[in-house]
Amino acid sequence: MTKKVIATLVLLSAVSTYASAAALRVAADAVPHSEILNHIKETDKHLDLKVIELNGNLNANELLARGDVDANYFQHVPYLRDQEKALGEKFAVVATVHIEPLGIYSHKVKSLKDLPDGAQVAVPNNVTNLSRALYLLQANGLIKLKSSSATTLVSVADISANPQHLKIIEVDAAQLPRALDDAQLAIINGNYALQAGLTPSKDALALEQAKDNPYANVLVTTPKLAHDPRIIELAKDLESKQTAEFINQHYKGSVIPVHQ
Repeated sequence: MTKKVIATLVLLSAVSTYASAAALRVAADAVPHSEILNHIKETDKHLDLKVIELNGNLNANELLARGDVDANYFQHVPYLRDQEKALGEKFAVVATVHIEPLGIYSHKVKSLKDLPDGAQVAVPNNVTNLSRALYLLQANGLIKLKSSSATTLVSVADISANPQHLKIIEVDAAQLPRALDDAQLAIINGNYALQAGLTPSKDALALEQAKDNPYANVLVTTPKLAHDPRIIELAKDLESKQTAEFINQHYKGSVIPVHQ
């Protein structure tokens, strides 16, 4: 073996050692994702985890594609697939963690039975969560859709019956809690509901069902990093019984672990 080959192997070994020793940078929404990651950070002392909390100006998939982070944890697979198309990138799902049931909330009525004719209903404006919101309205008898399969994406154009003449208003998902002051109903993602001080299991007039729900939140990385020992360890932690117990105790049904 030549000195040049030996030097190259030593260099590659050093790079590999550095990569495995470096802090694992994970972009995540504040609630519940960052809270769950910080719990793991406290309990798994072998994993050097750097949690990067997202705000409304950051696209965590763009950060991952650019190499600014090593993984992200904030989204479900249908949303991820839309992002892959939009960004022209391919990502890797390495752990399936929890479900945040989409909920119907109101500051105006105490029951869906009290909803007036022509009520305004604020819904998420991104494709996948808009579809979820419309299926939730259908599940509660407020509208009918041309499709009954939750895995088929639908839009307002797919409403086949609207007996109460509901006015569907599309709003940025993070702004939906504010819409409660104006609209009769707002359909809010679990993480944004929690950030707004709502308790989905108590405050929602109706919630998505967890059974067979295709919208579980996942840990995402690049194909290149999918077999990184740090990623593998974090994925194992996120899918562990201990993390499930933390989620159940901390969120009391507002966030539901996939692996019980």
